[in-house]
Amino acid sequence: MAMGLLGRIAGMSGILAGTFFPNSAEDWGWRAAFIAGMIAAPTVYTLWTGHSPDFEMPATTTLSIVAGLLVGVGVTFGAGCASGHGVCGLARLSQRSIVATGIFMAVAMATVFVSRHVIGG
Repeated sequence: MAMGLLGRIAGMSGILAGTFFPNSAEDWGWRAAFIAGMIAAPTVYTLWTGHSPDFEMPATTTLSIVAGLLVGVGVTFGAGCASGHGVCGLARLSQRSIVATGIFMAVAMATVFVSRHVIGG
């Protein structure tokens, strides 16, 4: 919707970063509204249906923090996140996004293999 209505790529890392470091008040407004909608959506869903979405977090807090930091590093080196490259970039047939998404997928597969078969999770 952000791409269709505003001509913006819906890359979550860029939207979040732009909320903290906006180029202008106008730039901050649509980003803040986008993030507010993402946060409000589960609440609206729960109020509308009377059923809360199931959510389970099997990882420890430490593992979640380390994973979040690694994702942040990856977003910086990859010049975007999986939502920006994988959804919007592929839809635009961006060569950079095709390569980035392939790397994301390869690293994800390697991570699952190591965590399940080498470390034994």
